[in-house]
Amino acid sequence: MDLLLRSLVCLLILTLLSPTTLSMQFELHSGQMKCISEDIHEKSISVGKYFIVNPNEDHPLPDSHKITAKMLSPKWNTLHEADKVVAGEFSFTASETGDYFTCISAVDHKPETTLTIDFVWMSGVHSAASKDWSKVPKRSQVKMMELSVKRLFDTVESIHDEMYFLRDREAEMQELNRSTNSKMAWFSFLSLWVCLSVAGLQFWHLKSFFEKKKLI
Repeated sequence: MDLLLRSLVCLLILTLLSPTTLSMQFELHSGQMKCISEDIHEKSISVGKYFIVNPNEDHPLPDSHKITAKMLSPKWNTLHEADKVVAGEFSFTASETGDYFTCISAVDHKPETTLTIDFVWMSGVHSAASKDWSKVPKRSQVKMMELSVKRLFDTVESIHDEMYFLRDREAEMQELNRSTNSKMAWFSFLSLWVCLSVAGLQFWHLKSFFEKKKLI
């Protein structure tokens, strides 16, 4: 149990340090669309939800308050789609690394209305930790321990994938920096050569001019 407790503390710290939760609230006018993108690496788990904020909780939302949501992969494959809803949820495991898009649009309506949308998108460690394991039946203490271990394993696996992803990104950035520095060095030498050449041509031209005028 001490080992399990230590693991939970370590994973909690790593989870808090992982910036993979996107939460926002924005407004949409009738017929308007807003798209949100998130850079997600392969095999990362993502979950999210969205809903129209009801300014008057005592009354249901009118028919004019509807939205259409669509989630697309980097290759523009549809991962989630909902038409004329007030709320929705999505979850998927990324099949490739890249920018994933969620586009939410307000249904066109006259007169124009303004909707407030609440949107939450979690990926990586946060999404693994947010899984609702309580829905799995707990028949005994052993079953509860099994669920805890499975949840820990799922979170550790997500952290492991993110560490490899960050390491690959770091290698790409270092290679880009080396390439940029090399190009800048060549550009500096080229600029110096051009300046010296121009200076030499100017000196030759002035010398020829003064010789023709018999000034030297």
